Amino acid sequence: MPPTEAQDRPARLTVGVVGAGRVGPALAASLQLAGHRPVAVSGVSDASVRRAAELLPDVPLVTPAEVLARADLVLLTVPDDALAGLVSGLAETGAVRPGQLLVHTSGRFGTAVLDPATRAGALPLALHPAMTFTGTSVDVQRLAGCSFGVTSPDELRMAAEALVIEMGGEPEWIAESARPLYHAALAIGANHLVTLVAQSMELLHDAGVQAPDRMLGPLLGAALDNALRSGDAALTGPVARGDAGTVAAHIAELRRHAPQSVAGYVAMARTTADRALDHGLLKPELAEDLLDVLADHGDGPGSAPGTSARDTSGPDSDPRGPDVSGPDTPGPDPDAPDTPDHGPEEGDR
Repeated sequence: MPPTEAQDRPARLTVGVVGAGRVGPALAASLQLAGHRPVAVSGVSDASVRRAAELLPDVPLVTPAEVLARADLVLLTVPDDALAGLVSGLAETGAVRPGQLLVHTSGRFGTAVLDPATRAGALPLALHPAMTFTGTSVDVQRLAGCSFGVTSPDELRMAAEALVIEMGGEPEWIAESARPLYHAALAIGANHLVTLVAQSMELLHDAGVQAPDRMLGPLLGAALDNALRSGDAALTGPVARGDAGTVAAHIAELRRHAPQSVAGYVAMARTTADRALDHGLLKPELAEDLLDVLADHGDGPGSAPGTSARDTSGPDSDPRGPDVSGPDTPGPDPDAPDTPDHGPEEGDR
């Protein structure tokens, strides 16, 4: 994206943070590097106080109402479930000033959650950085090139874009109605990835691997790169190959050594099988045995007995999906072209 012209940049603003969790201080510090001036921060925990002192030294810690009294641009960086109540409370107590930029960083919500403040004259923006945060200075550096999910009124699009660019980010416009789907997609891609990687590391450790992180690093890096480039064409492994015997052996071993992992393994294997079938990667003649294995072994903790990746309940249903048994079913095309979350901590985001 081309650099923002000087006339398109927002004026140098005083910046306040309500909720000194992992996100707010990092964004304020990034705005400070762009020439804006943090003037106030609020936080409720000892961790928040330490974080604010590290990332925003000499910026006073005050109440949320006082933050709004001092700042032209206010970052509301609190947990999703606390955001609506905070906005309503600030509006009802008269803390919101007309013409004040009010920015929240929730992925779930657009600008409608800010309606009480908007009615009081605030200018609403939803700027969600699609990145995980550590609560340290490294986050400021990671904002370079980070995509932001942006929702704003049309008349504020230029200001929203300029603020994101000044933080080093790339604005991606998200419709108000699409925010929940957008956020769910990020949760699947980032939050669930952490769970899968941590579980894989535990299992490797149990198998005697001394450095699971070193073993997984190159493998996961290549898998992620391939998936981002090629989508489902990057699928490999026993499910995509239709190797039912290997999948059955995996499930048996997990039952013996990590029964809590069975439900997740089976659920992901079913989803992988569905996608491999849909994209011609899983050979139809191998799909039925594989899906039978997943149905037979899908009754572990947290899973529904007897379910499979495809609906097989009807008398004429095919576990491999519709019309996949013919001899002319295509396989993968060898010439096919390549194609965060930041959770709350002690009351603050």
